[in-house]
Amino acid sequence: MREQVAAHRPSFVGLVRNGMTAGDEWRTGPACLTEAAVRDDVDIVLNAVVGSIGLDATLAALECGKRVALANKETLVMGGHLVEAARARGGGEIVPVDSEHSAVLQCIAGRPDVDVRRVILTASVGPFRTWSRDQLQRATLADALQHPTWRMGRKITVDSATLANKALEVIEAHYLFGLPYDRIDVVVHPQSIIHSFVEFVDGSVLAQLGVPSMELPVLYALTHPARVPDAGLAPFDPVAASPLTFEPVRLADFPALRLGIAAGRAGGAAPAVFNAANEQAVAIFLDGRMGFTEIANAIGGALDALGARAADTRDALEAADAAARQFVRDRFGC
Repeated sequence: MREQVAAHRPSFVGLVRNGMTAGDEWRTGPACLTEAAVRDDVDIVLNAVVGSIGLDATLAALECGKRVALANKETLVMGGHLVEAARARGGGEIVPVDSEHSAVLQCIAGRPDVDVRRVILTASVGPFRTWSRDQLQRATLADALQHPTWRMGRKITVDSATLANKALEVIEAHYLFGLPYDRIDVVVHPQSIIHSFVEFVDGSVLAQLGVPSMELPVLYALTHPARVPDAGLAPFDPVAASPLTFEPVRLADFPALRLGIAAGRAGGAAPAVFNAANEQAVAIFLDGRMGFTEIANAIGGALDALGARAADTRDALEAADAAARQFVRDRFGC
């Protein structure tokens, strides 16, 4: 970190964690995220923080009228209605970074919502696409981290394997594009080449294709609606990418997707409870103290116990988040 700062000399440096040895000129702690987001010399805030800790920076940036290039799913899942209100008050905008939502944005390309019949998000299902339910019961952490097409952090890689990640994306798509949940579908696409489809009311379907790399979605979030040349990506080769296949989601074997969509439909505190319970359960799984299939069980238990709570304020959301994490810790003796 110090080497990067010395080489690039940024005007602001912040460390949320592990900042005990930071110099006086570095900002530390969670507040540094919001401090960076509202600076006068910042036009675009790229929020790629993992977890609900990214919510406040998004709200603050939107209140200041900035563009938020959003890769932090939890922002919209936990506080979608708060984000919509902040955007309306401050005049900011959200441009998605996730490859699936970037694909939808590129396909819609400014068309009115009434032209869209539905969107279809693709899911790779990580390493467990062909595993039976009995095999999933014995899945290890090492197994879960072997994603066949994407190279990501540990938490999001596990989320991809459980399909909790796809549930978060469905909720996010609901807020980003103003679509009801019955117009957002998910299909398994093992090759991760088609990132989303958009079906229009006349029956035509557009899809956005590309190799599984975040380079294009990040670039497009920064330049939208313009496009700039990028020599870093090789020309797309449809023959090399073939075959492209699709399968239905096995909801019975990957219940986190069903639980997340149900939480989104329920509204209130349920999406925040889903997200917090999943974050806590995945942390315990990464620590080796929980089985893979127990992640969804922990989420379901938290939703049953806490999903009906109110969530009309930031404080209520924080309380629901904390209660869900504690529920999972208590259930697994942590």
